[in-house]
Amino acid sequence: MTTATLTLPPRVTDRAYARLAEIAAMTGQTRALRVAVEGGGCSGFQYEIKLDDPAADDLVLERSGHKVLVDAVSLPFLANAVIDFTDELIGARFVVENPNASSSCGCGTSFSI
Repeated sequence: MTTATLTLPPRVTDRAYARLAEIAAMTGQTRALRVAVEGGGCSGFQYEIKLDDPAADDLVLERSGHKVLVDAVSLPFLANAVIDFTDELIGARFVVENPNASSSCGCGTSFSI
């Protein structure tokens, strides 16, 4: 008997949404967080995370008016991933916990499949 893996869109944590709310409060602007996958980096693919405006083909994940965007090309690479925010001694940043990545570099922004 074969079991198929259920493919789900990425999930955004409460911490990530809370950080977007803090950014909006500090800047007075409500911009969406774009999480994209591009070719490059030391492992073959890299994440691009930036504040942006929605495009027509984006998956929009929203809570309390705060949005996270994933474009259609990046979506298969981010299936079942978790988008989070971490604040550690080395710095504060949005991070992606990606079960599709077979390996990643030490900085956490580059990965391979």
